Amino acid sequence: MCVISNQRPSSTIEFKHSLTSKKEVIAFDGEGVCSACRFHATKEEGINWQAREADLIKILDQHRRSDGGYDVVVPGSGGKDSAYTSHILKYKYGMNPLTVTWAPHLYTEIGWKNFENWMHVGGLDNLLYTPNGVLHRLLTKLAFHALLHPFQPFILGQRIIGPSIAAKFGIPLVMYGENQAEYGNKVGDNAKPTMDESFFSVKNPYEMKLGGLTIHEIMDQYGFTYNDFAPYIPTPLAELKQKQVEVHYLGYYLKWDPQECYYYAADHTGFQANTERTEGSYSKYSSIDDKIDPFHYFTTLIKFGIGRATYDAAQEIRNGKISREEGVELVKQFDQEFPRKFYSEFLDYISTTEEEFWASVNRFRSPHLWASMNGEWKLRHTVSRNGLDD
Repeated sequence: MCVISNQRPSSTIEFKHSLTSKKEVIAFDGEGVCSACRFHATKEEGINWQAREADLIKILDQHRRSDGGYDVVVPGSGGKDSAYTSHILKYKYGMNPLTVTWAPHLYTEIGWKNFENWMHVGGLDNLLYTPNGVLHRLLTKLAFHALLHPFQPFILGQRIIGPSIAAKFGIPLVMYGENQAEYGNKVGDNAKPTMDESFFSVKNPYEMKLGGLTIHEIMDQYGFTYNDFAPYIPTPLAELKQKQVEVHYLGYYLKWDPQECYYYAADHTGFQANTERTEGSYSKYSSIDDKIDPFHYFTTLIKFGIGRATYDAAQEIRNGKISREEGVELVKQFDQEFPRKFYSEFLDYISTTEEEFWASVNRFRSPHLWASMNGEWKLRHTVSRNGLDD
């Protein structure tokens, strides 16, 4: 069906029998079709979207305010998804959203422009939250070298910023865009509209790990205080429940299509695609606000054999924007491209030499995915069947 592989970094992604009929995919238990494709078939034929929208309106009516206060928090960067989510809630459904942004590591020029347009063209209110830059750089460096995951501290902040701000400002409703479960993460989570609460059940914050070290270890080794880590510590679940904070996904209630979100954001919030495609892919409008972003996808290529073009092509195949044959060719052409444009800035940001960068990268190449041939690393298997062992 799509071009994703069973190496995708989610222990819950499943493959069942490859079938062409969407109705059959919903009903059949075999092997071959990934869980994201099967859920997409359910989206097409197994969900009453009118009833889902009615449920959305009921929830919004429960939280709607008429006293000028904010009644929903929408986390995002002003990219196509958060621009769509916040604008449609305000101008179609009559809510008064407060958008909140966990700042990117290093804004791109187009990213900052879209962020400003979000407010000045889209007519939204925003709170930009920028954590301690010295600590954030360190956490990014630690995460890169220990986990080959430079986005770990950013993803953590991005996920908790909505509920945290909601609790602080007394706004019980938080609305994210799509649930990442759509793309294979715990696909069963698509059956519920709210975020998994276990993420906020941190028993001992001192033992939280960031970049492979606990907060307590980072404090001891680098001289930070516990207060410095406040932005990274989730609001306790008990507090969220006491303040009746609910975290929902708009994609549960409205049929989610990333390309349609792009068109909507461009028409209503001044969102602009980049003038050039993103390195590692053919896309010009997805995740273009952070100079570190290309290295997040590059590290998934190293660890899992899946690069950015694979992710982009997989969802566009599911949504009927391109054929699988086109997707395979796009993956073949762009997936293994190295992101050179911001390479020197990334090295400077994490205080790392080129030699240290490649030492960490090559340490995470799994031998079942990669082999070195004549001094050059090659994938053993690819979707286009031109890997070393295909």
